[in-house]
Amino acid sequence: MKNWIKFIIDYKSYLKIERGLSVNSVENYSFDINRLVNYLSDSGQDISPLKITEETIQEFIYSISSELNARSRARIISGLKSFFNYLVFEDYRKDSPMELIEVPKIGRKLPDTLSVEEIDNLIKAIDLSTNEGERNRAMLETLYSCGLRVSELISLKMSDLFFDEGFIKITGKGNKQRFVPIGNYTQKYINLYVSTIRNKLEIKKGHEDTLFLNRRGSGLTRAMIFTIIRNLAEKTGLNKTISPHTFRHSFATHLLENGADLRSIQLMMGHESITTTEVYMHLDRKFLNKVLNTYHPRK
Repeated sequence: MKNWIKFIIDYKSYLKIERGLSVNSVENYSFDINRLVNYLSDSGQDISPLKITEETIQEFIYSISSELNARSRARIISGLKSFFNYLVFEDYRKDSPMELIEVPKIGRKLPDTLSVEEIDNLIKAIDLSTNEGERNRAMLETLYSCGLRVSELISLKMSDLFFDEGFIKITGKGNKQRFVPIGNYTQKYINLYVSTIRNKLEIKKGHEDTLFLNRRGSGLTRAMIFTIIRNLAEKTGLNKTISPHTFRHSFATHLLENGADLRSIQLMMGHESITTTEVYMHLDRKFLNKVLNTYHPRK
């Protein structure tokens, strides 16, 4: 299927350069297209991306329906829509064969959250008699108070801290940067960690600017953060399956519950689309009732 290769390569470049997507995101998009290409090859159909019709794509979707759930099918259809929209945008095609193909309706998977009390209990359970304890408290306070992804936490630099201005600089998905406000409470614990623990470490070359370090002076891994949080959950008897991302979800939910607007939350979390942030509107029906009863003239 050589006639697909050039278009896929060009599309991947577009996703990386024009849309600024990460390597993983680009590969996920191209994986969906390659699945269609493999179907065409296996069924002996030598059709170019410029000539393929809606009927052929419908046949492909039908062929994978038995092996994939609705969420996976929706992702593939969404990926194909993006690819053919790109071909139309670049004037390779006059229209998209995906225009009339419907995405399966799937329920939104709501993220797990923690209450403020549960977060306080997790942080109080940290053993502060150890060097790692001071670091872990600073990390979890930063995760929760700034709503970071775990990848953003472990890549945070000393040079990203602008405490005088009340912000930290975050490098998120696709190397997109944003400034996130950080409160005095969290600043205090980061400064304490830096002055009493980090300054005494023998820091490995290449990690001189990395904020959170392991005991050997190197950067932390995602797995290490997962382990720290899982151990604290077990220690406190928390009957929930949580991860670093749970702190990020809780950050957004608690902001919304206390009256923050979605646009501000979107900017702080680095969501490309407001639709991603809107999932938090579904988390707490009691909060929505409170909004209605407080602000509507017919309350």
